[in-house]
Amino acid sequence: MSTIALSKSGSYDRIMRLLGSLWFLLLALCVAVRIGASLHDPWPALLSSFCLGIFYMLLALLIMTRSPAKAHADGLLPRIAAFVGSYLPWTISFLGKTDDTLPNLASTACVLVGTIMMLVTIRHLGRSFSLVPQARSVVQSGPYRWIKHPLYVAEEIVVLGVVLQYLTPVTVIVLVLHIGIQVCRILYEEDLLRRNCPEYSSYEASRWRVIPYVW
Repeated sequence: MSTIALSKSGSYDRIMRLLGSLWFLLLALCVAVRIGASLHDPWPALLSSFCLGIFYMLLALLIMTRSPAKAHADGLLPRIAAFVGSYLPWTISFLGKTDDTLPNLASTACVLVGTIMMLVTIRHLGRSFSLVPQARSVVQSGPYRWIKHPLYVAEEIVVLGVVLQYLTPVTVIVLVLHIGIQVCRILYEEDLLRRNCPEYSSYEASRWRVIPYVW
């Protein structure tokens, strides 16, 4: 690869990191503004919003500090899947939320569990975190000892929490679509790792993808 191409690739990665971080910081700001404007709402609603805002800030930090990739997925479809999968479900935050106690408590539990799972996973993943399918290294410690994609599981739990906060038929449809897109992202990522990390084949053969004994 030429120096120019490398430079372009580095510039592209920096721009994507900046835009991704700004997007989640914007969402965190929207949540903070909403909390400030609704301090008299029931405490379960405020708690679920606060947890979601913390999650958005954490994602912004992770995107900004990720390391350069060894290789990127080829073609447009993996990038589209990554873009839609990464940003579509969080647009739910712009919809009107419910004040009902039970959905908000369930939402808080999901966001907290998903965030803790993500922090534990990131502790072992380190700066190999990415949105678009990229090859950095094959992590086999922590939750990666049992499943190949714990970060996707953590993210989906948080998305479920967001849907419970903004529960409507539309948000349920978004959740179902998001799960389908995440499956595509997993398959793209596995193909990329298979082609660029020789150690991945033996690791792949001995792990379930997301749910042990199911898939």
